[in-house]
Amino acid sequence: MPPVILYGSCYGTTRQYAQALSERTGLPCLDHRRAGTLDGCDGVVYLGGLYAGGVLGLAKTVRRLPARAAERLIVVTVGLADPAEEENVRNIRTALHRQLSPESFGRAQFFHLRGGIDYARLNPVHRTMMRLLYLQVKRAPPEQWNAETRAMVETYQQKVSFVDPDTLAPVIQAVSRWKDYTGAG
Repeated sequence: MPPVILYGSCYGTTRQYAQALSERTGLPCLDHRRAGTLDGCDGVVYLGGLYAGGVLGLAKTVRRLPARAAERLIVVTVGLADPAEEENVRNIRTALHRQLSPESFGRAQFFHLRGGIDYARLNPVHRTMMRLLYLQVKRAPPEQWNAETRAMVETYQQKVSFVDPDTLAPVIQAVSRWKDYTGAG
């Protein structure tokens, strides 16, 4: 079975990236909750939204991977924080360390993309969490804010999207190195 694209998305931003990646690579794309058995799968590109310090559905998906797919794992995170900021990437990698075994973390390739947020669409739990975080950050002097908290304050209560399918280029290159699946050069 060829590699597959799986995604964990709550509000659709990660799904947009997963569908764009599917269109550009020819790999099938599925919500991680609907993936069924992954037996016989030769590799997985997992795109997951960043929520409360974790990647949605990643840990459960990785536990289900057969050995061959676990050896070829690409993890793509999608969040509001700008991945061009090294501090943001360090924070994301810390969260990934908590979700993955040392073996899985050591084998996987990681990419980080910028997503978006629409406060009007947040469910009550996420809306409350964001409000509490916002209030906590606002109590600190702005010079103590990091890039991630600054972005959160600047976009609070707004609808913003940083989705750019062209930022998938490095992921597509990584997938194209899996030359033994149908569709790769």
